[in-house]
Amino acid sequence: MATTAPTAPDGRPDLDSFHHHWQDEADAAYLYRVLADSEPDAAKQSIYRRLADVEDRHLEIWSGLLAQHGRTPGRHRPTARTRLLAFLGRRFGPAFLLPMLLAEEGREVKAYLDMHRTTGRGVAGRDEALVLAKESAEHATTLNGIAGRTGEPWHKTGAGGFLRNVVYGFNDGLTANFGLVAGVLGATVASAETYHHVIVAGVAGLIADALSMGSSGYLAAQSEREVYAHEIAMERDEIALMPEIERDELALIYEAKGMDRESAFRIATQVMADPEKMLAEQVQEELGIGESATSPMREAWITGLATAVGALIPVMPFFMFAGPTAVVVSFTIAMLSHWMVGAARSVFTGRSVFRSGLDMFVVGLGVAVVGYFVGEWVAKLL
Repeated sequence: MATTAPTAPDGRPDLDSFHHHWQDEADAAYLYRVLADSEPDAAKQSIYRRLADVEDRHLEIWSGLLAQHGRTPGRHRPTARTRLLAFLGRRFGPAFLLPMLLAEEGREVKAYLDMHRTTGRGVAGRDEALVLAKESAEHATTLNGIAGRTGEPWHKTGAGGFLRNVVYGFNDGLTANFGLVAGVLGATVASAETYHHVIVAGVAGLIADALSMGSSGYLAAQSEREVYAHEIAMERDEIALMPEIERDELALIYEAKGMDRESAFRIATQVMADPEKMLAEQVQEELGIGESATSPMREAWITGLATAVGALIPVMPFFMFAGPTAVVVSFTIAMLSHWMVGAARSVFTGRSVFRSGLDMFVVGLGVAVVGYFVGEWVAKLL
């Protein structure tokens, strides 16, 4: 959600940026309370409610700055994306919503740091942005601990998970097969035979695309596991062949985290006494590799099945209707599906539901137009 707008050219604060951050903080407070309501663990519930209270204080900072410059933000209304996240959070529980809020905190850290850097000295919002960046980083650290993760989420560029694979696989199947159907329609004269060709080409495209995406998902997950296994094997050899060096490396890592030198060396030596424990510690601390829950076969069938479902949408009407009706229904549901899958992508990208949906709508329309005219052109050449 969080983005940064620069300071106005004349040095005045950017009130639109202030209002944007006000909305972000209000949305975050709202989602933390949804998360707390869906969390069965009382201790975690308390943490989430305290985080919501902190977001409320952030909200007051932006409200105050806006009021000082003659603008009232009004009553908070969650954005469409926030309402979508809340719905999914209530449906799938904390396991879904927690990573989403962690990503939001990461985006806020980046946005506030950028705002601090781009706002001139003495201009309202500059100092506040730095304070809020630090507090958002603390929130991210807290959520990282609850989620069992390490590192700084504002440096991460990707996110996996079941829902993401479903959305992106569905999107690929829908767009590719929609273009194929449009191309077949463009290449053939409207007749009963035309619609037969559409069904044959559409089903063939569905199978090919699903197998392609499924195998790609499998190979990507398998390659990642193989890379991790290779790195872990190298680390195991280093511990066996160069134990003193590995111990000193671990001690330096502990020291960099704030531990005094003597304690860091003592603990590293204790860990070194158990090679397996030492390996686990080095894999996490030095290599930054966590325990992978990714199964290549799981990735394959999830991505492949989602692709097949998406690819079926533009073809299905031709099984149910005849003539121009099938074309109109296919085009309509395919375009609506493009908008919906774009809206679903906003969960991962942080963009607004409407803008993401509109982008995918335009992409789908472009694919249909290009596919149709390319099919028509190829048919004339042949």
